[in-house]
Amino acid sequence: MNNCSLIISTYNWPEALELCLESVKNQFVKPFEVIIADDGSTHQTKLLIEKYQSEGLLNIVHVWQPDNGFQLAKIRNKAIAASTGEYIIQIDGDVILHRHFVEDHLNASKADCFIQGSRVMLGKKVSTKLLRQKSIAINLLVSDIKRKENGIRLLWLSKLLQKKYRNRYPIFWARGANMSFWKKDLLLVNGYNENFSGWGDEDSELTLRLLNSGKTKLYLKFAGIIYHLYHHEDASKAKSSKNRSLLERAFSDKIVSTDNGLDKYIQK
Repeated sequence: MNNCSLIISTYNWPEALELCLESVKNQFVKPFEVIIADDGSTHQTKLLIEKYQSEGLLNIVHVWQPDNGFQLAKIRNKAIAASTGEYIIQIDGDVILHRHFVEDHLNASKADCFIQGSRVMLGKKVSTKLLRQKSIAINLLVSDIKRKENGIRLLWLSKLLQKKYRNRYPIFWARGANMSFWKKDLLLVNGYNENFSGWGDEDSELTLRLLNSGKTKLYLKFAGIIYHLYHHEDASKAKSSKNRSLLERAFSDKIVSTDNGLDKYIQK
């Protein structure tokens, strides 16, 4: 199956997005299309995307919305609505993909399941070097890297561990920088809940609603590898009590579909 849409979320870091797109170009199995979910970046990001569109090596669609604060749920919904693939892989624009990233997600995909992947954390020194050299070559032997074990690709072990992960709330995690879904399952739960404001918990709430709908979460470790570039954590990324209450309500009320989600962008 290669009817796959790769959604890349980005905001005002074209240098990182460039490395991300270079790693997409380097994929052993390329996605059918690349949707850039742009939460209000300036003209620099637009120029970078146009450069890659002009190369013609990737089928790139740029979905942009005005900068009105952190609206990740909203721009992801718009990107999902713009996608044409039956399977969606979702990443952030500040990651570098292992050459077999897309292939591993597609090979692990199963009906009525969605996938949560893991990541390697690149330190400040190695990230600065990669950005300066515009390089996507990762050397796991250098010291400035955390969670190196996540960079080891062992397909037999990855398959063994796919269902060996606890999904009991609140003992689970969700991270949108490395996930994949069937589009029909995202339509079933109406995508991301746009009642979330600011950073935090929107991925976990989507995960809960998918679980409430009867879908199974698979854990992709030792495959589907991403390398996360270092950046300072913004103080505004403190999770709000409102976001946490929305997450808790999805659990307590067994909510499946959000009223403020994806459907508003789907053409009838």
